[in-house]
Amino acid sequence: TTQAIFRIQSTVSALFRECLSKKGFIEIHTPKIIPGASEGGANVFKLKYFDREACLAQSPQLYKQMCIIGDLKKVYEVGAVFRAENSLTSRHLCEFTGLDFEMEIKEHYFEVLDVIGEVFNYIFNGLNERCKAELEAINNQYPFEPLEFLKEPLKLDYREGCKLLAENGFKQDVNEDLDTENEKALGKLVKDKYHTDFYILYRYPKSARPFYTMPDPEDENFTNSCDAFIRGEEVLSGAQRIHDYDLLMKKILEKKINPATLKDYTDSFKLGAPAHGGVGIGLERVVKLFTGIKNVKKCVMFPRDPKRLNP
Repeated sequence: TTQAIFRIQSTVSALFRECLSKKGFIEIHTPKIIPGASEGGANVFKLKYFDREACLAQSPQLYKQMCIIGDLKKVYEVGAVFRAENSLTSRHLCEFTGLDFEMEIKEHYFEVLDVIGEVFNYIFNGLNERCKAELEAINNQYPFEPLEFLKEPLKLDYREGCKLLAENGFKQDVNEDLDTENEKALGKLVKDKYHTDFYILYRYPKSARPFYTMPDPEDENFTNSCDAFIRGEEVLSGAQRIHDYDLLMKKILEKKINPATLKDYTDSFKLGAPAHGGVGIGLERVVKLFTGIKNVKKCVMFPRDPKRLNP
């Protein structure tokens, strides 16, 4: 079973690369030791870098964007991601493998959502075709229902999601992020109503998104953003990014981030940048949820959580 899990993990990574390469994306490799937080907030691992302070990358986010500004147009990366979250749960890791992509937007950020749908359907169909023996081995030890997904993935407005929760007796402030229990509840409600285990929730409130997320032009309390879910659990976070220098600097200061730590990043916007967006996907969570494994640590060869640093 362990061998089957890691073969599926390898296949997910390969399918991600295949799908995006076919769509003209270029694979990149970005630094994991960086001068400042990628996502904002305090969830970073700090370290001494000779005579300076540095940290481990929370994502390749800032570098992906710099690649787009540098006219690469469409890029992706498969690499390590570090989050100093003191969370001892079945879905959190302090180090995991990120599947990231970033792309120019021609007209609307739904272009990013369309690529998300294509990538996940490519992965789901590919796993069902290439890993039949592995899925059967896992199912024999950890029985699970085959993943149900639509040919055209469901896109659901965040406010519609909150309304669906409210109609079924769950409390959810439309201006606040979903908590874990409401994510799971919404996953079940969506499955009952739309017959899919996979869906994309878009237009999140600004309180739930990082500093570089583009505001919704129709309502500044919301953003041009999205998360994707499998079986009621988040596996992806994405958005259109702010590409205007002045607006970006304003958001950095609002989040109380030291602009000096992001100077190389922000300077790259000074001469103009195209509209762009992208996503970050947790590889191990995709494996966990596709196979019905209960704990993400079973999907990592050497897991790292707040209590585990060896072997």
